[in-house]
Amino acid sequence: MQDTNTFEQLALIGPTASGKTALSIKIAQHMNAYILSLDSLSIFKEIDIVSAKPTLKERAGIEHFGMDYLYPDESFDVTTFIRLYHEVHSRCLEDGKNLVIVGGTSFYLKMLIEGISELPSISNETKTKTSRYLQDLQKSHAWLYSLDSLYMSNIEPNDPYRIEKALDIYLETGLTPTQYFKQFPPRPTVTEPLPIYQIEIEREKLRERIALRTNIMINDGLIDEICMLEKKYTRSPNCMKSIGIKETLAYLDGIYDKKMLSEKITTNTARLAKRQTTFNNSQFNNVIKGSVKELEKILL
Repeated sequence: MQDTNTFEQLALIGPTASGKTALSIKIAQHMNAYILSLDSLSIFKEIDIVSAKPTLKERAGIEHFGMDYLYPDESFDVTTFIRLYHEVHSRCLEDGKNLVIVGGTSFYLKMLIEGISELPSISNETKTKTSRYLQDLQKSHAWLYSLDSLYMSNIEPNDPYRIEKALDIYLETGLTPTQYFKQFPPRPTVTEPLPIYQIEIEREKLRERIALRTNIMINDGLIDEICMLEKKYTRSPNCMKSIGIKETLAYLDGIYDKKMLSEKITTNTARLAKRQTTFNNSQFNNVIKGSVKELEKILL
């Protein structure tokens, strides 16, 4: 059993295809650590090629959490990663390990650091009322907006998931979401020091890496993987709308040829990388930034 005083953890962030996976494995070997992946595709079983999930060989014997955790037709949200963090933190202390948190979906890291408010238990009566309101999203959004414009101004009128949450809170507690979250502020999940390291990479170099990775995916059987996923889970799960999957489905529909498939995945992934970098630069403080080589030098 490890003492919390000797337990160490760090987070490694950066855009997709920047080299996070390989570096995180080196760091974990050096630190005697487990890895917690914060990735909205790697969390699913059977989504291997399109998520660029490291193979068992590439994992080099390092135990990874947050991978192969759910089936593609199971839904998850930030609370899943909060639960995962608690699980892996306990395991680290039991096994005398440290922890490396790594992933491109940095929103989950932000939520781990800042915490989320605990939501009230929703009664069956409230669930029935909510489902009635959800039959007219626009009307419900307008009604909630009239009650709590501050909260609802960040929610689109066609966002059933977040409108449902707002309805549940109001119909169950009689408090608007703003009032509720004021009474029940978020509690941080991560309570021990968590230094954050961010990979910086030139845009052109990153685009080259994305193009190369896309071609490797296609050659490694991306199309067959998506065919299998569609056959088994249909196109309805949220993950089937992810970059790499939606373009391959368009290819299967005859909209793209193979060359265009590669170009579309590369372009959309590069756009995602840009959004990830913008988010990382604006949402975290006291981040140690550098190229993979520079961070390797600091950490190893």
